[in-house]
Amino acid sequence: MRSSFSDPQTARVLSRRALLRFLVGSPVLMLAPRGRLSAEEPVITSPVEALNVLDFEAAARQKLPPAHFGYIATGVDDDATVHANREAFSRLRIRMRRLVDVREVDLSMELFGRRWSSPILLAPAASQRALHPDGELATARAAKAKGHLHVLSTLATTSIEDVNAAQGEPVWFQLYPTSDWTITDRLLGRAEAAGCPVVVLTVDLFAGSNRETQERFARRDSRACGSCHQPEPSDYVRRKPMFDGIAVSHLPDVVDAPGLSWSFVRRLRDRTRAKLVLKGIVTAEDARLCLEHGIDGIVVSNHGGRAGESGRAAIESLPEVVAAVDGRIPVLVDGGFRRGTDVFKALALGARAVGIARPYLWGLGAFGQPGVERVLELLRAELALIMRQAGVTAVSRIDRSFVV
Repeated sequence: MRSSFSDPQTARVLSRRALLRFLVGSPVLMLAPRGRLSAEEPVITSPVEALNVLDFEAAARQKLPPAHFGYIATGVDDDATVHANREAFSRLRIRMRRLVDVREVDLSMELFGRRWSSPILLAPAASQRALHPDGELATARAAKAKGHLHVLSTLATTSIEDVNAAQGEPVWFQLYPTSDWTITDRLLGRAEAAGCPVVVLTVDLFAGSNRETQERFARRDSRACGSCHQPEPSDYVRRKPMFDGIAVSHLPDVVDAPGLSWSFVRRLRDRTRAKLVLKGIVTAEDARLCLEHGIDGIVVSNHGGRAGESGRAAIESLPEVVAAVDGRIPVLVDGGFRRGTDVFKALALGARAVGIARPYLWGLGAFGQPGVERVLELLRAELALIMRQAGVTAVSRIDRSFVV
């Protein structure tokens, strides 16, 4: 009796099964994170080797102490909102228009009377000297070199005056609310004296956050960090240049301010002549309250998944906020942006500009200023490419018709 394995049809089936088993086990298909191959792929050793911004994540992880990389990586609780920020982009599809002359595309964006070379901005991020000795100076120089908007964190490790000098013009200033109005007033006064035209009030972190991933990375860090991390939490704030000369006794009341309400926003609005933007708005109801309180702009944001575990992506919150303000004030967005196509989708949904944080922090941690510049180059190139592919010649012409 002839063996079934010698039957040509059975042999073909078995061959296909063997091939499938091989492919499933192949590291070529282990895309984690999407856009990179498996952990076995060589880590880039120069910014020019990067094919996309995700290549910088592994390089930063290799160079940084575990606790410092964990600060970038962490979300809260199970990191579900971090993952939701990325996954939501896959549910948006781009509609491609054809037969449009796309030899020239205009990536520039206007915001509060200032035109920028790109709608991609560098969102505020604290403690950048923990990632590279040049810290915020490297970020500011990269932003200047590429013509990008840069927002400086209250908890920066470089003074606002030095950052402005590196940027060549005043940056925007991100303000954390505090339970002590005197501290708020001093921070605001310093930013105004430095010429900052826009104050970005963060309103999504005042309830605190449970950053388990950050803690797990910190436990793997065997360094003696006593010179940086003092027992008293308020020492963390005292080491930040924006708090020079300000008496700080209690950390949670400085960065969390659990009593924050719209009355604080009104007081702040009355206090400053700078443009006032609220960062962390994710609902139509709060967007309408922004209009009632004279706010000049909104950043739709869930703090990169680092504040509350809503499980809702920032890009999913964007349409209702845009609809609520109905063009009366500009809406920006951040959270999970890694590709030019991500930026395109946000612009199509009504965002005026898009903030990035983790990608440029990876670039900074891995290579300093050249790393940040390369991150911006890659995202700009990808945005220009998808604009050409979709048949749109200017950022200002990207609208809701381009996404489903």
